[in-house]
This record gives sequence, structure tokens and C-alpha cells, in this order.
Amino acid sequence: MLYYFPLHATALSFNFTNINPMLLNIDITTDPPASILTTTSKARRATYKKPFYLWDEASGNVTDFNTYFVFVIAQYNKRFAPADGLRFFLVPYDSTPNIITGVAMGLPVNLTTGKAFSAFVAVEFDTYCNNEFDPTNKTHVGININSLNSSAYVVWNSNMTDGGSENEARISYNSSSKNLSVILGTVSVNNDSAEGALSFVVDLKDYLPSKVKIGFLASTGTNYERNNVKSWTFNSTLQINEPTQPSPSPRPSPSSNTVTPSPGKKIGENNKKALVVELIVSSFVLVLGPKKFSYGELFRATNYFADEQKLGEGGFGGVFKGFLRELDSYITVKRISKGSKQGIKEYASEVKIISQLRHRNLVQLLGWCHDKRELLLVYKFMENGSLDYHLFKEKSLLMWTMRYKIAQGLTSALLYLQEEWEQCVVHRDVKSSNVMLDSNFNAKLGDFGLARLVDHGKDSQTTILAGTRGYMTPEYLITGKANKESNVYSFGVVALEIACRRKPIDLEVPKSQMRIVEWVWDLYGTNWLLEAAIDPKICLNFVKKEMECLMIVGLWCAYPDHNL
Repeated sequence: MLYYFPLHATALSFNFTNINPMLLNIDITTDPPASILTTTSKARRATYKKPFYLWDEASGNVTDFNTYFVFVIAQYNKRFAPADGLRFFLVPYDSTPNIITGVAMGLPVNLTTGKAFSAFVAVEFDTYCNNEFDPTNKTHVGININSLNSSAYVVWNSNMTDGGSENEARISYNSSSKNLSVILGTVSVNNDSAEGALSFVVDLKDYLPSKVKIGFLASTGTNYERNNVKSWTFNSTLQINEPTQPSPSPRPSPSSNTVTPSPGKKIGENNKKALVVELIVSSFVLVLGPKKFSYGELFRATNYFADEQKLGEGGFGGVFKGFLRELDSYITVKRISKGSKQGIKEYASEVKIISQLRHRNLVQLLGWCHDKRELLLVYKFMENGSLDYHLFKEKSLLMWTMRYKIAQGLTSALLYLQEEWEQCVVHRDVKSSNVMLDSNFNAKLGDFGLARLVDHGKDSQTTILAGTRGYMTPEYLITGKANKESNVYSFGVVALEIACRRKPIDLEVPKSQMRIVEWVWDLYGTNWLLEAAIDPKICLNFVKKEMECLMIVGLWCAYPDHNL
């Protein structure tokens, strides 16, 4: 039995303050593949990726909408007059562009009659006169409905020389008065830029279906011009009547563990991975706080993953700084390298585990994304970077009070992971580069990609060896069994790093001093621990008892036999 449920329209809103060619195929698609910049004797169409519901099939209500955009039309060659113009359009969602020639301005019309073979409503910024269609021999702005003949127009004194002027256009539709209006001006400092206005009364519901595409058409004919849309804002409003939901389908039997793909789709290897990640992530995240971001949001937030936004390179991908307007704050985005099987596992593990944890000394996961074959993790930005940066960069100096505070914060984080949460979290990669510092130098342990959950009181499980040399307990290197003692050993190494400002393995010092744990143990046995091992940059600016406590705790945590 076939049921028909009318579509219920929803409002659409977006704001692109700076359209960059990198946005294409993410938020804006082109037919054929091209830039919004058009310099060939053809037509090109750029459309917003999502459909716009002009009216509601269930209620018949038509939406109000308004759009604002800034554009430049520039003469391409001083020997020829510019042609043919730019137009904003609404067309049925499944329509195809007329891109064979620029004469029809890319609109679906018959060149002989000038009439449409497919519905459209357009606002044209016409730069070239075609006597058979145009109402004037001057550049003009017109409203076109299913025809190249404008239903209303106004002359437009455009400046297209010397790179062209920035123009701003406001197009709005009032569903009550059925008034489609256009205001055009030149962007100026004084904002007194209105150059022309026109309007036309039309019931758009009579000409267009509920579901439409919106976008821009740019075309050139024998002559050329450069068409550039620089920014674009769109908003619609519609009162929505919630649809009556059909009866739910019967639940699968409890014995069924299968996942049924959508009709017509084959689950390939990549889709299987995406499905697994989706299931793992969604089951933990939806209730607990971190949200799913779109790829477009993070792409724009990081300035298109620009090199200057890159904070560093991890084992499975790059780390970028970004700014999310929605949160009005800076963020850190970890981008998993494409093709990294281990990276996919890390991604799923990190979201699964850290999304459940809440502690002041853990890096906060804000969200995640697995769109466009990209795996992205979003964290709260840590203003002071990582602990290792401050320990081992020559120009950086951490005073003792800060170091001791960081060690205490890391201790608090590990106590929570091992004893205070419902399961024991075996981090497996506690190290100074994974200890992040906020604006007040509070320690935040991050990077849970290698972490595993173990029930309290359960024995260790053998896993694939993972972690960083110098921070892994000798027992783990031999048996491959990671447990809470693995966390403790790694903390001990970090504690010694904080006190001595020495890396776990330093190849630039004598062999007897190469491994920090062995070197400090030797000094401890000679009673020269403080004199020989402390960071010389601190000099005497430390509390002796605190320093002794940190170093001795570090030694005991990193003692090879944890049973003693």
C-alpha cells in the first residue's frame, strides 16, 4: 500500500560573509564544475546545496524571504563592452541549467520565443542589450518570470571599469502582499548607496513548486566580463504545522542484529567504516553533550584548514586552530589523516570515551564530524598550548609554582580516570605533549585515541602495543598488557620531566644520562638528587620540600616493578 504524506516546509537561513572558491561543493555547488567567477563565453550556475521550501504543501502557506549579497561585475577586456550579466534565481529543485550558451543568460528558455521550457523566477543584473528581449538599450535590473522579457525593470548605472565597483542587492518577498522587491546600490562608506528600486506583484506559488533551488547564474556571450559574488545572506520564515506521523514500522525481533541499508545503496568498505563510526559515536554522544558539527562549519572556522591555522601534526593527522561564531570562542580541530585505519579507530575511541568524562583537568570535547570522508574532533582551545612546548622551548620558562600546579592537576585527572569514574580508563599515552594548558596554566589531559576502558578489578588485557617510547613501562613493552599501572608509570616520567626539564630519552647527552628514569635513580642513590637533577633555569626559586616530593613520587611511579 502506498501512502503520500505532504512535505512540511522549514525555514532556511545562512550567511556567507566571505565567499571563497574553497566553499564550492561544500555549501555551494556549481554546474558544471566551476568557480563563481565566470570568464568564458558560456553560462555557469552556482546554487546553495540545500533545497529552499518556498511554500508548504500541507498548509499551502507561502514563506516570506529576503536575501542580501555583494557582487562585482568587471570589464574583462577594455577593447570590448562587458556582457552578459548576473542573475539571482529560483528554479524547481530538479531542474538542469541551460549552460550551452550565454545568450539566454543560463535560464531555461527557448531562444526563438524567449519563453521558458522550465519554470523560473529571476532578478537580472543585465549588462548587455539584446534588442529582441530587453526593455532598454542600457544596463538595467529586471524581474523575469518564465521569460527573458522583464516584467519590471529599472535602469542601472553600473561602473564596470578599473576592476568594477562593489554592488549590494537586497531582494525580498512578502507573501501577504505578494510583492517581490529589489533594492540595488553601490557599497559605500556613507551607506547612502541606493541607486534603484523596483517591485512586482506576483504569487510565486502559481509559478514554482514547493521545493526549489536558489543561486546565481553568470553568463558571457561574444563579449566577456568577470562576475564575482563576494558575500551572500539568505533568510526565510514560515509558520510550520507539524505533520501527523505515520504509525511506526514493526520493531525487529530481539534476535535480529542486522543493519538494513537504504534501498538502492550498497554498503562498500568505506561505507561500512562510516556506519561503524556513526553507530559508535551516536550511541554515546547524543545524550551526553558534545554535538555533531557539519564539515562546512569546521572548514570555515579554520579558514579552510589554512597552513597558518595549523598548530601541529600528530601521529594520525593535523591539529588546527579555529573560531566558531556559534560558540563565540576559539576551538581546536583535530583532522584525522585520510586513509589511516588506525586513525579511524582513534577517532571512534576518543569520542566514545572522552564524551562520557567530566573533569576540570581533562580537555573538553565540544563535538565531532564525519562528513565528506573527513574525521574531525573539536575541542575547547587551550591558550597556552602543551606542557612540552613550555618545558623544551628555549624562550619559554615555567616558574616552579606553575610546574607544581600542573603536576597536581595531572594527578587529579589520573585519579579520576583510575578510581573515581565508573570504569578504569587506561589512557596508554600520558606524556607532556598531551598535557594541555589553559589561560591560567591549569593542566588538561587530552588525546584519548589510544585509551581503553577496563572494569574495576578486572585483569589487564593484551592489546597491540601503542604509546610513546620513554613513557611506556618495561612490563608493557614485554607483555603488551596495558593497565592502570601503565598510567602511573607514564605520570612518573612526566613528573620527572617537570622537575628536571629533561626529555624521557635524550640522545644528545652521555649514555649514562640518556634515559631520565635511570639517570635520576642513580642520582637519588648518591644523595645528590636536588643539586644535580633539578632544572638549572629554576635556580633556587622553588620550595625544597615540594621539589623533593615531586621527584620522589615521580621515581616511585616510574619504578620498574610496580608490585613493590
